[in-house]
Amino acid sequence: MIEQRRHQRIRFGVSPPVRIGFGGKAGEGSVENLSMSGLMLRSPEPLEIGRLVGCEFSLFGSPLIDIAVNIVSRIGDGLYGARFQIGLINQVLIEDAIRDALASGKASVLSVHELSGRKVMRIVGGLNGALRNDFMHALIRVGVEELDVGGVTLVEQAGLALCLVATDRHGVSITSRSDCFADAWAQAVPTSGSH
Repeated sequence: MIEQRRHQRIRFGVSPPVRIGFGGKAGEGSVENLSMSGLMLRSPEPLEIGRLVGCEFSLFGSPLIDIAVNIVSRIGDGLYGARFQIGLINQVLIEDAIRDALASGKASVLSVHELSGRKVMRIVGGLNGALRNDFMHALIRVGVEELDVGGVTLVEQAGLALCLVATDRHGVSITSRSDCFADAWAQAVPTSGSH
């Protein structure tokens, strides 16, 4: 899981709603994750691969993003990968919305990098339970050795629990800590000097 994507995937603690328009119909759904090139959306409406669909969504109060997407994949029941048909204005709106959602802790980015021969997991934005699958994959399959939470802007209990698993069960060291993480960690692990 060493990060190889061109655009990082943004995850949400609470999935933002999305309105979908296709074939003269309208539907509702949610944004499961987002990048600058596309999104993963959940919809009870059957969407066809290769079809252009209109999407409208806002990330936690951001200006409304109204964009066409091409459905490129279906994963399981009702989960679709979609690539943006992006213009300059939508690109700016999406960048601004992502930046604000990360700063507020309502969105998260988890990436794994190799630095000086060590695998480092970095989390930016919210440290929450929505990161569980990627976090555990990085711990168990990739074998990260360090955790960089210097960019964490909001900490939830589920996120702290993941960090405890990393330090206590997998021997991961926490190398960089944001102020909000350091405060939450000190309260959760009073003897955090050993972690």
